Amino acid sequence: MPQNNQEKGKAGEDIAAQYLMEKGFVIMERNWRHRHLEVDLIASKGKMLHFIEVKTRTSLRYGYPEESIGKEKMQFLKFASAAYQYQHPSWKYIQFDVVAILLQGQKAIEIFMIEDIYY
Repeated sequence: MPQNNQEKGKAGEDIAAQYLMEKGFVIMERNWRHRHLEVDLIASKGKMLHFIEVKTRTSLRYGYPEESIGKEKMQFLKFASAAYQYQHPSWKYIQFDVVAILLQGQKAIEIFMIEDIYY
């Protein structure tokens, strides 16, 4: 079992990246940073660029992983995507997605993807 939140987050991101690749996504960036902003995964599929927030939990004590994404996190994701698009202007179509993972030990017992989330 991951020892702390950082290890849990990395395990979740590894699982999410593998899951996305199996679904035909190309992982372009992991933990992409711009100043104080960070995007867990940036991937492409077809002509669409995906900004992906990965949330990982080891229990449902505090709710499902995806329930922890609030307006502030989405605002940071939007700011980060604007910075990325500025640096990579060839991408015209973007989408925001969430991959929620429930871990038991190092193994994902549930992977839930929410595509095109935006609010």
